[in-house]
Amino acid sequence: MYSIVVLEAAVDAFCADAVDALSAAETLVVLARLEVVQRRLGAAGLGLVPRVITQASPVELGGTSHADVLSRRLHISKGAARRRIADAEQLAPRRAVTGEVLAPVLPNVAAAFARGEIGDEHVRIVRQFFDKLPVVVDAPTREAAEQQLATMAAQFGPEHLRVGADRMMALLNPDGQFCDTDRARRRGISIGQQGFDGMSPISGLLDPETRAYLDAVFTKLAAPGMCNPNDQTPVVDGEPTPEAAESDRRSSAQRHHDALRACLRSTLASGDLGSHHGLPVSVIVTTTLAEIEDAAGIAITGGGTRLPMRDVIRMATHAHHYLSIFDDNGRPLHLGRSKRIASADQRIVLHAKDRGCTHPHCTTPGYLCQAHHISEWAAGGGTDIDNLTFACAPHHRLLDHGWTTRKHTDGTTEWIPPPQPEIGASELPGQAGHDDVVHQGANGVGRRRSHGHQRTEHQVPR
Repeated sequence: MYSIVVLEAAVDAFCADAVDALSAAETLVVLARLEVVQRRLGAAGLGLVPRVITQASPVELGGTSHADVLSRRLHISKGAARRRIADAEQLAPRRAVTGEVLAPVLPNVAAAFARGEIGDEHVRIVRQFFDKLPVVVDAPTREAAEQQLATMAAQFGPEHLRVGADRMMALLNPDGQFCDTDRARRRGISIGQQGFDGMSPISGLLDPETRAYLDAVFTKLAAPGMCNPNDQTPVVDGEPTPEAAESDRRSSAQRHHDALRACLRSTLASGDLGSHHGLPVSVIVTTTLAEIEDAAGIAITGGGTRLPMRDVIRMATHAHHYLSIFDDNGRPLHLGRSKRIASADQRIVLHAKDRGCTHPHCTTPGYLCQAHHISEWAAGGGTDIDNLTFACAPHHRLLDHGWTTRKHTDGTTEWIPPPQPEIGASELPGQAGHDDVVHQGANGVGRRRSHGHQRTEHQVPR
């Protein structure tokens, strides 16, 4: 594609051009023209995304999903990659089963974006509008709304477009009527990344049924005096004393938080959730003996959550304990149980040793991983800890498509891709999750090594 070479040369020339002689007004003109060019290029890029998705599977491109492929190849987050794919589904031309080229789902918005008249913020507002629009609104009305929003977007900034979109929503759905399909489409809960203080943001929308359940739980457990961590013996059953309720200084939001924690802890302790990947559903915590003895430091759960040691000790007060001892290379030497190591125990060792998927760059925590045999069971590989490693389901499936793994003497699991001349593992960023170290092999393939020495594993049901 020769045009990309010409484009790169033009960008080089622009970046090398002198700007010192430009006045403020002239600089604004250049900035405005540059913005239009960037928007047009963004639209052209979205048009290429469907070609990647329709012409090759993610595995053929060296990834577990198309978002994973774009994330690695373009060096962007998976969230940004998913947004580009979603934008392309709405703004890029489509093809019918017969091969006929069809207009984009949002044709007028796509055309304005391609001309550089609107930007990413405008597109986001329009897409949010249609995400909220009830399914009962007919196709002609939707088409008219899309055309009007595209015209508004080309004339106004994002702030004014949002106001106009809200007014249009009020006109199209004046009674605020939504059906079960609308609510099912919009339901969801998102938990953000832990902050430096260990706190995690939570947001989302609850459907009416879930809200009803939560109201019932909060009526009991979030009442003043209930589930108060400041009490020496928090009340979780029965009714709190008038003194306990009167002395409760927590806000309503804090009481809701503590009620949810008590409810989750009780559910885990009940055992009603059964097992997951061969283990009872519980909290698995990895730490070191020194940190336990000093009551200081940070532990890591099987879900990747960082837990202060004081919380670990409090959670483990009535828990069943496991002791895993590792050598200097992180290889397991002992699992403190009186009987022979069983599969559940091996998973606990893997939680301590691997923390999560051992494929380079993968941040999937241990809770969501499968135990993979380095030497396949069908080929005579044993189910012993030296022959096991954690792999998430998408990366586990790669092993059916030419990928192989091998274990090094230092406990490292190495993932070896099939030959891929265009997209090789050496081109991928050397980043990994789980707070572990990734070592690059001589062939550029990442290897993950666990932190070693002694670890204590706690299975915390409550």
